Amino acid sequence: MSKGLKIPAFFKAKDRLAEMQWARRQVKITDGEGRVLEEISDVEAPESWSQQAVNIVARQYFRHSLSAGAPERSVRALVHRVVSTIRKSGEEQGYFANRDDAERFESELSFLILSQRASFNSPVWFNCGLWHEYGETGAGGNWAWSEAAGCAVQIANGFERPQVSACFIQSLTDSLSSIFELVRNEARLFKYGSGTGTNFSNLRGRQESLAGGGRSSGLMSFLDVFDRAAGATKSGGTTRRAAKMVCLDLDHPEIADFVRWKAKEEAKAQVLIRAGFSGGMDGEAYRTVSGQNSNNSVRVTRDFLSCVKNNESWSTRSRVDGSVVETFPASQLWRSIAESAWICADPGVQYHDTIQDWHTCKPAGPIRASNPCSEYMFLDDTACNLASINLKSFFDCEGHFDRDGFIHSVRLLILAQEILVDFASYPQAVIAERSHAFRPLGLGFANLGALLMSLGFSYDEPEGRDWAAVLSALMGAASYRASAEIAEARGTFSEFEPNRESMLGVIEKHEFSARDFAKRSIGGAREELWALATTLWNEALEQGRQFGFRNAQTTAIAPTGTIAFMMDCDTTGIEPEYALVKQKQLAGGGVVTSVNRTVGQGLRALGRSEEESRQLVDVLKTEGESAFQQRLSVREAKVFLCAPQLRADAHLEMMAAVQPFISGAISKTVNLHADATVEDVARVFERGAVLGLKSVAIYRDGSKQAQPLKRVGDRELPESFQTSANELSVCPICSYPTVVCGTCWVCPQCGHSLACS
Repeated sequence: MSKGLKIPAFFKAKDRLAEMQWARRQVKITDGEGRVLEEISDVEAPESWSQQAVNIVARQYFRHSLSAGAPERSVRALVHRVVSTIRKSGEEQGYFANRDDAERFESELSFLILSQRASFNSPVWFNCGLWHEYGETGAGGNWAWSEAAGCAVQIANGFERPQVSACFIQSLTDSLSSIFELVRNEARLFKYGSGTGTNFSNLRGRQESLAGGGRSSGLMSFLDVFDRAAGATKSGGTTRRAAKMVCLDLDHPEIADFVRWKAKEEAKAQVLIRAGFSGGMDGEAYRTVSGQNSNNSVRVTRDFLSCVKNNESWSTRSRVDGSVVETFPASQLWRSIAESAWICADPGVQYHDTIQDWHTCKPAGPIRASNPCSEYMFLDDTACNLASINLKSFFDCEGHFDRDGFIHSVRLLILAQEILVDFASYPQAVIAERSHAFRPLGLGFANLGALLMSLGFSYDEPEGRDWAAVLSALMGAASYRASAEIAEARGTFSEFEPNRESMLGVIEKHEFSARDFAKRSIGGAREELWALATTLWNEALEQGRQFGFRNAQTTAIAPTGTIAFMMDCDTTGIEPEYALVKQKQLAGGGVVTSVNRTVGQGLRALGRSEEESRQLVDVLKTEGESAFQQRLSVREAKVFLCAPQLRADAHLEMMAAVQPFISGAISKTVNLHADATVEDVARVFERGAVLGLKSVAIYRDGSKQAQPLKRVGDRELPESFQTSANELSVCPICSYPTVVCGTCWVCPQCGHSLACS
């Protein structure tokens, strides 16, 4: 079936790469006291890249040359290491029509990355192309034949083949052997920079009996084990902190303890901080308490929400025989969920029934969990590699959108991610087999907030949401059309036929959503884009009916932490800007103020002259956001509202505009003001269900003592927030204040990421 794919030279990348200007840079990473942690001289990088992007790529992604033993010192060499490896693997697997197409694939993909239009998830940059780092032939590991994959896959302690997926979902059964095998497998994933999630609902509660007599020690006791293991692993590698998700069903016997877990631990941490112990995410106070090494989510069902609405009772049930363990008012548990999230941002909620409604492979079983940031939602024991598109890079300075270049880029990235499925290593045979059997991918985007600002649209207005929706619709349609094209050449994913009707039904829902949104489009250039999007979805559906699909999922909106800095994005993932002005405290005293680079472009889009824009940016930098906004019209000020200033509904409505066109889910934080109430949190969670979202996470300003980002000059903050704002959480590598990237915290100096994208 392998006839190979044709790759056009859309960007004429070979010529443009030859014309690209390069420069030599000095990279120096220092700690909070000015000590040099890492210094790399004579680093080769594109002239167009910022120093921040070069610093982060050099610090996070450069590795040792396997042939000469010298460290990588070139962005050109880094991109070549990764892209040429993908190209060679694609040739070996028969993805290209001929050698010329393979060469065009490599040059077009290289240009896409070097021009900062797109990037793969961090594990690709960490590991791809480093075969020899793990040994030549199976030392410490085993090969097994996979019927699903149709090839031998490596299940190796040493990860002979590179681990390139960022997101894993792993299963768990109610046995000690399964529990400690999961601890082991999580450590393997953390070591190489990936994140993992598991639904722990199969573990019996402390109220239940054991077969051999006595009672179980319970779910919470084992969650402490997982938390400590992740905390120990996070500092043992060279990449980043462990990233994990713990999901729990609402009928689990220990659901009340789970919901309150991190809120209780937050109270302990605050007592320790007041007693003089160091705060911050890696300070002594937070290292002392438990529950700090995972994101927690509860799986909310329609039945439960109906019980809350109708003031009915809710029962928890035995994991062993399904009998009722405890009964209480559903509203009591719902209030506890909202209270805990109000206190410490956990737990988030995942809407179980909506997730299943949009599940492409229903006959294969339900979706029970997600990755740590909640964007990858699929079957247990599967993995997903991510990539993200820098939306703003496809718009010129006049606001014109390169739609053909965008669609071409989606096709390139889907093909590259697809090649990586068979190229990658996996920590367990079952994950290898199921990832090959379903081949899920996660293409997403970054820089949406900055794009809307540059076009003169607010994050909180219909025009902004319409732009986000149509770009998401184009990306989703083009990705599934590419998957169908690959299926025509290479065959469908092996489990497609049992799931054919389920998958085609979901594609029909996407296509219907595009037609529905197109009818309500605001107008202008977006009307043409909506027409194109509906055409692409129709083509994807028809080709899927004829040829099937190569991938069970194709898209997800990740938080794009470190890779957003690599692409010089001003905002991450689907998020708005958090603050137009940020401050860095310098070693030895003093501060450096940085201003969002898109502000001037946004002012010009709103009709301000070059000189007026420059003067207003100066006001922003020297006098702060309040003084800046006072000099703007009401319309202008709305465009520059940042995350904590927006209505909670603005965050939810943006997610609702994008979600109908995304295979997976959306990693996003709904920011709430410091004075938001528990009832406000409950309302956000309820509205998320009404809007058809798959998950919602909230953060209330100042609710945690370890707050990663300080806003400058916005408004007078309550005393409780002033304390946490002054005790900024710092990067454990270089002591630089971390910043919020979706649901992740990332260091903007060295790129150290505290989550998985």
